[in-house]
Amino acid sequence: MFKEIKTERIPIKLWLSDAEEGALSQARNLANLPFAHSHIALMPDCHQGFGMPIGGVAAFDNVIIPNAVGVDIGCGMCAAKTSLQHISHPVLKEIMSDIRTLVPLGFKHHSIAQGTDRMPAGEVDPLLLPLVAREYQKAEYQVGTLGGGNHFIEIQKDEDNHIWIMIHSGSRNLGKQVADHYNRLAMDLNEKWKSPVPRSAQLAWLPFDDEEGQTYLREMQYCVDFAFANRKLMMERITDVFEKHFKGEFHAFPMINIAHNYAAVETHANKEVVVHRKGATLATEGTVGIIPGSQGTHSYIVRGKGNPESFNSCSHGAGRVMGRKQAQRSLNLKEEIKKLNEKGIIHAIRTQKDLDEATSAYKNIDVVMNNQKDLVDILHQLTPLAVVKG
Repeated sequence: MFKEIKTERIPIKLWLSDAEEGALSQARNLANLPFAHSHIALMPDCHQGFGMPIGGVAAFDNVIIPNAVGVDIGCGMCAAKTSLQHISHPVLKEIMSDIRTLVPLGFKHHSIAQGTDRMPAGEVDPLLLPLVAREYQKAEYQVGTLGGGNHFIEIQKDEDNHIWIMIHSGSRNLGKQVADHYNRLAMDLNEKWKSPVPRSAQLAWLPFDDEEGQTYLREMQYCVDFAFANRKLMMERITDVFEKHFKGEFHAFPMINIAHNYAAVETHANKEVVVHRKGATLATEGTVGIIPGSQGTHSYIVRGKGNPESFNSCSHGAGRVMGRKQAQRSLNLKEEIKKLNEKGIIHAIRTQKDLDEATSAYKNIDVVMNNQKDLVDILHQLTPLAVVKG
């Protein structure tokens, strides 16, 4: 931990020395909530979000806040080590082309429903999961799709030259529909109750034990499960591509999966609280997690240390250093392409619009990892070979 701010109702603990003012302002709003527990934790990739900073962790007493989870509920990472130790550049290009054919990118969905067996197991009762039930059929076309923004599929190699497959994706439109609905509901109820939390803070809340809070929790958890099913299906399709190119020479080890946008009931300092991780990853002692870098930089497989000061959490990535539009306006396209070409990476920077996902739009992942040595141990450092972006 780098710093502790003690000017608010509860402390704010920071694992970075250069937090932007917008993120700090949001952290102060969180720290002054009457139901906020113990302290607020800001991970080293922290930057401003909506209501709660990305890279923020907060625990609440009997309250759940949709905006402190975010719109991409269950967004997270998966990664699988493979038996391969070499891929030629021409074959790698063919593999990436095949992946683009099998996995819809950006706003694209599958042309046919992928079937209930690809969806999270269990009955979807419209009384218990009203939004999920409403969106279920559409979600059958969305499962196994990447999405846009900072979502990616990346082929990497580790320190022993083993090839890895890594995916970053979430709950697609299903998660957004759930998030938007319950945030609107919370705002309406907070206004009705004359909540002391100002509307401008974008932190409208639901009582955890009330019907509204419990229904949101169930729908949120379904979205977390759907996001996992989404990543799992993409990983299956990608390993099919590898098997086609390396008949009899390829197998993938069990997949690592971890989410970074969700809320969960946990016990901290002998008290049961609702922990919200928004762009933060679980790092309990022994938990294996994934911390990706930006496009063109290292990613990491890590093991959690279980630091109670971070609510057993760590960063979810490198974290943005500039907004999307700012990156598109200010970064030099030729220079960003040159950086990636010099490393021999098959990348996704083609036009000025793509600069929102350029290396320079993100923090230095080496600094981020150094700032959280008390949160995780590094198991593997992964070097990028090729990336597909939405």
